[in-house]
Amino acid sequence: MKKFEEKTTATERIFEGKVISVRIDEVRLPNGKSSKRELVEHPGGVAIVAVTEEGKIILVEQYRKPMDKTTIELPAGKREKGEEPIVTAQRELEEETGYTCEKLEYVHSFYTSPGFADELLFLYEAIGLQKKENPASLDEDEFVELMEVTLEEAVEMIQDGRIQDAKTIIGIQYLQIKNK
Repeated sequence: MKKFEEKTTATERIFEGKVISVRIDEVRLPNGKSSKRELVEHPGGVAIVAVTEEGKIILVEQYRKPMDKTTIELPAGKREKGEEPIVTAQRELEEETGYTCEKLEYVHSFYTSPGFADELLFLYEAIGLQKKENPASLDEDEFVELMEVTLEEAVEMIQDGRIQDAKTIIGIQYLQIKNK
């Protein structure tokens, strides 16, 4: 047994949705006792750091129901079942921003909320942005507004609380490190 490993002894599926599924696992702890874990299953997603030729970071502003407010984020989206993350990134960049790019460079991947969810997010940098004449459209239930900001403005937006989204903060920090 691995250090701290919890062995699943029973699983109960309690919800199967379009975006997430939820299950409760009964687990045997390393000390031999039992406990329950409420787990969210998610197919994972991508986020894209896209910087224009003018040095502006492309962000999207959109309403997020869980927080009941508008957020400012990197372009991002959910992976379709079996879809490679880079394919998701290409699709989401075009749908949300109207841009395509010469190439996508993998930056990093990270778990968004490992205490209860298995969502793994892949961060890419879009290289060689090109505005597309007839871009793919957003999903019918998706409404976003584009913003273009400098790195300094993005950092200020984090500092004053206008940007609170983790993937966006990670992407902006990546640019800060890259540009040192």
